Amino acid sequence: MPRNEPTQVTDGWDEGRSLKRRKAVRYGVPVAVAGVAAATIGLVPAFAGSPDLPKISAQDLIAKVAKSDVQQLSGTVRVSTDLGLPSLPGVGGAAGGFGGGQAGAGGKGGDGASAAPQNKLMELASGAHTLRVAADGPEKQRVSIVDKAAEYSLVHNGNEVWAYDSGSNTAVHSTAPDAGRHGKQHRAPEGLPKGLKGATPQDLAKQALKAAGDTTSVTVDGTATVAGRDAYQLLIKPKQAASTVGSIRVAVDAANGVPLKFTLTPKSGGAAAIDVGYTNVDFAKPAASTFSFTPPKGAKVVDGDKAGAKAQREHGKNLPSHQDAKDFKKDKGGLNVIGKGWTSIATIKGAGPGLPSGKEKGAGGDAAKFLDSIGEKVHGSFGSGRVFSTRLVNALVTDHGTVYAGAVDKQALIDAANAAK
Repeated sequence: MPRNEPTQVTDGWDEGRSLKRRKAVRYGVPVAVAGVAAATIGLVPAFAGSPDLPKISAQDLIAKVAKSDVQQLSGTVRVSTDLGLPSLPGVGGAAGGFGGGQAGAGGKGGDGASAAPQNKLMELASGAHTLRVAADGPEKQRVSIVDKAAEYSLVHNGNEVWAYDSGSNTAVHSTAPDAGRHGKQHRAPEGLPKGLKGATPQDLAKQALKAAGDTTSVTVDGTATVAGRDAYQLLIKPKQAASTVGSIRVAVDAANGVPLKFTLTPKSGGAAAIDVGYTNVDFAKPAASTFSFTPPKGAKVVDGDKAGAKAQREHGKNLPSHQDAKDFKKDKGGLNVIGKGWTSIATIKGAGPGLPSGKEKGAGGDAAKFLDSIGEKVHGSFGSGRVFSTRLVNALVTDHGTVYAGAVDKQALIDAANAAK
């Protein structure tokens, strides 16, 4: 099965000359590489040959992944998503920050919004992106999202967190959660947790393996060479027919059990919907300078702690409390999950008029026509609604406002809505 990978980018963490040459581009937290989209920017084979490795059972390979606890690494990761959605623009405004109760450097232009990690999430939810990653235990991590014209870096070093956006030449400095508390280890910030969660094949593979059970077929499907390292290929396939997931292929390092590449292909076929893999990786201890950061000359430096506190004061009264969330789930139906395994469906019960029906005049009728153009009208004993589809996730929104969503086909959503009637 052929796999493609973009050419390797140059390593290095120079914050000076290279950053000054880069222009503004916004990014977010990545999840995958689309083969077709990536094919237009120059690729080389991801799997270069099939090394001769000792045979291993799927059970033993899964155990090898579970036991893998690599604390030190550096490398380049190619990430892309092809869900059939257009590239998503940057998200401005007062979006959160580094977790731990901090609101980050939200707000409008000039106050650090462009460098706030949360503002990068949506932008990396589509298209292809390149990351440079490094980690040295739970105290030190770094991820840089790079492009020919710009770079965004998030650095955690002890009790300090820096976020830097070269496009706006803005740096946000914050204190790591739990910093200064006696006997507590500094936690990595949200958006850059221990192990660079969500940005590497390791985390995606471990999440997929958590779902493995009697609804899943797991086999060892040959070997490969990924990022210059010998690897076994673990093939994961849902047994449930209604799942939109065709297969997940994970390349596992034969020496240390680290997942090197994660590829999710939809049942509909075509390019991978999610493809995340190392193009180079080194498991040696990174240089201490990797986790040092000094704002470039002329950069605007924002105090993330103060900006976060201000955002909490200004917007906190509009945010739901934990008790509000519990009351919502108890009294309003809230978020609920039905089914199991690969055909689990998340539901949010509605209590209003829902989507425009098309009977309205003026703006309401126009809105209904627009929704009809992007969603399919469906009917059942539950009433009627619209199904909005991507290559992987589908969602049914009933005319009463109840939402059913999951990596399942359209009929599974309709059946769930009918059963809940």
